Amino acid sequence: MTAVLAALTGLLACVGVLQALFASRLVVRFSRSPRLPPAELPPITVLKPLYGDEPLLEDALATLCTQDYPAYQIIFGVQRADDPAIAVVRRLQHRFPSADILFVFDPAYHGRNRKVGNLINMVRAARHDVVVIADSDVHVRPDYLVRLVAALGAPGVGLVTTLYAGLPASSSLAAALGATQITHVFLPSAVLARFIGRRDCLGATMCLRRANLEAIGGLHALVDHLADDNVLGRRVAALGLEVALADTVPLTTVPESGLAALFRHELRWARTIRALEPAGFAASVLQYPLFWALLALLFSGFAAWSLALFVVIWLLRALAALSVDQALATDWQGDDKATLAFSCPVWLLPLRDTLSVVVMLASYGSRHVEWRGFALHADSGERSLGASGPTEDIETQ
Repeated sequence: MTAVLAALTGLLACVGVLQALFASRLVVRFSRSPRLPPAELPPITVLKPLYGDEPLLEDALATLCTQDYPAYQIIFGVQRADDPAIAVVRRLQHRFPSADILFVFDPAYHGRNRKVGNLINMVRAARHDVVVIADSDVHVRPDYLVRLVAALGAPGVGLVTTLYAGLPASSSLAAALGATQITHVFLPSAVLARFIGRRDCLGATMCLRRANLEAIGGLHALVDHLADDNVLGRRVAALGLEVALADTVPLTTVPESGLAALFRHELRWARTIRALEPAGFAASVLQYPLFWALLALLFSGFAAWSLALFVVIWLLRALAALSVDQALATDWQGDDKATLAFSCPVWLLPLRDTLSVVVMLASYGSRHVEWRGFALHADSGERSLGASGPTEDIETQ
C-alpha cells in the first residue's frame, strides 16, 4: 500500500509541477501582450474604502495620487470618527494639493458587508461616470488608470479587473510566505483560469461604468455578500457583458508579520473560495507539487527515486516562480518595490506548498470567517451573509 501511495503522490507532484510550468508560460505571454492605447480618457472616480491604519498604507494610497491621467477624482471613506486612516488621508491632501481628493466620513453600514456599506456612503459623492473600486493596500504604476480605461473601452466589456502580485511589508517569514502565495500561486492560477475560459472578477480592482453598476442593482446588490467582487462579476456577465482583464499588475501589501495572522487571513480566503467554487477549490490542491513530492518521499521510505523526484520538482517549481518574477518585474522597472515583490524565496517553497494544503484542509472545518471584527459565514454568492456577533480578532484586509 505504501508503494502505491508513493507512486500516486509522485504522479500528482508531476501533474502539479507541469501545471505550474504551463501557467508561468501564460504569465510570460500575458506580460508580452501589446498594450493598445485607450480610445478615450473619460474622467474617473476612484473609490478607496479605508479601515484603520496598516503597513505601507500611505505608500499605497500615494501611488494613486500620481497618476498620468488628465482628470480623476479620489474618494477616501471611513465609517468611524476615530479611524487612524483619517490622519493618512490628511497627510496625502497636504502632500498632493493639486490632486482631486475627497474625504467621506459616514457611520451608516447598510448591510453585513461593511466594506460595501462604506462604498455606498462614498459613491454618492462620485462625480464621474467611470468608477474604479480599489482596495486600500493596492500599489499601482502611473499608467494604472490608463490601462483600466483601455480595457473598458473594448467592445462588449462591462467590467475590468486586474491581476495582482504580493508585496511583503516586512522581512518576516510570514510576509515572505504570504507574498509568494499571491505572486507565484494565485496570480499564475488566475491567468490559467482565464486561459480555460473563466472570467472571474478579482476584487483588488474593479472598474465599470455607472450605468452598468446601476443595471445590476447598484452597490446595494452586493452589501449582503462576503465575496462582493464575485457577485459583481457574475451580475455584469448576466447582462451579456464581458469581465475583462487590464494589462497592468498592481502590488498588494502583505502586512502579516506573524504566522498566526497569516494563517487566519489565508483561511478566510480559502473558506470564501470553497463556498463559491467547491469543486474547483478541491481540485486546486494540485497547485502544490512540493507537498505531493514530500508525501512521495515519506511513503517510499526516502527511496532514492523519490529523493531525486523531490529535488527535480523543487527545481522546476522554482523555475516557474522565477519566470513569473522576471516577466512581471519589467513593468515595475525603476521602482524599489519590484525587488521585494518579484524575488521568489526559493528555499521556502516546500514550506509554502505544505502550509497551503494545511489551510485548505482547515477550511473544511466550517464556513466561519473572521472579517473586520465580525464573525461571518462564507456564502456562494447567491445568498446573503450569515448573521453573527462580533469577534475579538479584527481583520483589516
